[in-house]
Amino acid sequence: MRDQGSACCGSVPLSDIQMSRAIRFAVNALVAAGLAAVVSAQVSAPQSLASQVDEIFSRFTPAGPGCAVAVYQNAKIVLAKGYGSANLEYGAPITPATPFIVGSVSKQFTAAAIALLVEEKRLALTDDVRKYVPELADYGTPITIDHLVHHTSGLRDWWELVGIAGLRYDDTYTVQDVLDMTARQHGLNFTPGERYLYSNTGYIVLGLVVQRVTGKSLREFAADRIFGPLRMADSHYQDDHTRPVRGRAYAYSPAAGGRYAINVWNNDLVGQGGVMTTVLDLGKWDENFYTGTVGGPAFLQRQLERGTLNAGTTITYAFGLEIGTYRGLDLVEHSGSTGGYRAVLTRFPKQHTSIAVLCNVSNAAPTTLAHRVADDLLRDSFTAPVPSTNATSATAGANGGRPGSAPAPAAQLPAAALGQLAGRYYSDELDALYEIAMTGSTLTLKRPRARPETLTARDAVTLSGAVGTLRFTLGPDGRAERFVLDAGRVQNLAFVRR
Repeated sequence: MRDQGSACCGSVPLSDIQMSRAIRFAVNALVAAGLAAVVSAQVSAPQSLASQVDEIFSRFTPAGPGCAVAVYQNAKIVLAKGYGSANLEYGAPITPATPFIVGSVSKQFTAAAIALLVEEKRLALTDDVRKYVPELADYGTPITIDHLVHHTSGLRDWWELVGIAGLRYDDTYTVQDVLDMTARQHGLNFTPGERYLYSNTGYIVLGLVVQRVTGKSLREFAADRIFGPLRMADSHYQDDHTRPVRGRAYAYSPAAGGRYAINVWNNDLVGQGGVMTTVLDLGKWDENFYTGTVGGPAFLQRQLERGTLNAGTTITYAFGLEIGTYRGLDLVEHSGSTGGYRAVLTRFPKQHTSIAVLCNVSNAAPTTLAHRVADDLLRDSFTAPVPSTNATSATAGANGGRPGSAPAPAAQLPAAALGQLAGRYYSDELDALYEIAMTGSTLTLKRPRARPETLTARDAVTLSGAVGTLRFTLGPDGRAERFVLDAGRVQNLAFVRR
C-alpha cells in the first residue's frame, strides 16, 4: 500500500466552509516558486473516515491529475480534501477550493433556473419551446419546456451529431452553433413525450430560454438568483472559454508511456454543462435542498418532480437530477463529463448526507469513488449489498431508457447483395457525405474526418459499425436509395443516395 499521506494534495479544517481567495492565491504562489509540494491542514473528520477516503483516493498522487472530495452531513462539511495536481505544468495541488468544470452536474442548476421562472409564472412547463426559440423546426407535435427538462423531447443530441458529421470535438462551439445545427434537423428521435433519451441539446435550449425570458445570460441569471444568494463565490457558468479563472484545475486524459495529455474543450456552451465550481461551494448548493434558501418549499418540490411519458410511465429523471436508490437507500444524483473533467454530486436525502467528487482526469470514475465513500460512511444504514457495477446518471438513457440488447448476429450475404448497398449518401441535416464502398467481399464506410470502418451485415437491409446502425430502403431495382442512421442519442437520421 502506498503512503496515504503522500497522495493528499490539500485539505481544509471542518470550520472552513470557504477557503479565502487570499489563501488560495498564496498557495499557488508557493507552488510556482517550488516552495511547496503539498498543502496540508488537519481535517476535523472522524479518523476512520479520513483514513478510508485516503485509501479510496490513494492512486491520485502529486505526479498526476486527481480529484477533490467533500462529505456533507447535517449542514456541515465533515471532510474536504484534495488529491493530485490541478496543473501538471506548474505542479499546483488540488485543494477543496480548486474550481473544476463539472459537466452535466450543471444541468441541475439550469433546471433550477427554469423552476424559479415557473414559480414566478414567467413561463409554464407546458409552453411550446418555439414560443421562446422560434428558430426550431415545427415537428407537428409541440416540444414543451417539460419535455426538455426531462429528456423526453426527442431532440437529437448535438454532441453526437458533431461526431457523426465529422466535425472536430476540439473546435470552439457556441450556443448559436448548436441552435443552427438543431434547426437543420428535419426529424426527431421520437414523438415528444413518447420516450426518454438523454439530450444535451435540450438543456442548451433551456439555457437559451432563460436568456430570452429574463433578458440576462444564463451566467448572469444564475449569479443573481442562485450562486449569489447562496454565497457560492467560486461558482459560475463558464460561457467564455478565454476567461481566466485563478486556481482552476486543467483536465487531462491518460496517454502512452504513463504520460498525460491535456484534454480541455474550448467551447462556450452552457446549459447542458459549463458550470465551474468547487466542492466547498457545492456543499452550499446541497444544503439548499434542505433549507430552501433559494426558491422556497414549492421550488424544492419541483426540482424533484420526475418526468412522465405520454403513456403515463414515470421516469427516474427529475429537474437535472436522477432519482433512484443505492443499496436500499433513496438517492438523488447526477454525474458529469466534459473533456477530461469528471464529476458527481451524490445525495442521500433521508440521511442528510452527500458526497461531491470533482476530478480532472478522464479515467477517474467519480461516481464509483463517491459510492465507495458512502459504503464506509453509511455502512450501518444500508439494507442491500454493494452492487457489482455503478451506473452513472450522465450516461443514462443512451438506449432511450429501454433495456439493452446484443446486436443481431452477422448475416452472410452474397457480394451482389452487398453491392446494392454501396454508394455515396448525403445528409442535408448534417451537410455530410458518407461513402460505402466494396472492399473485397466486405463493405467499408468512409465518412468525414474518421478512419474507414468495416460494416457488418445484420440482414439484407441493415449494416452496423462503429458509427451505429444503418437501415436501408431499396428501390424497385433492388438498389439502395437511402438509409437512416441510429447512433445512440441520434436516431432516424436520413442519408439519401447521390
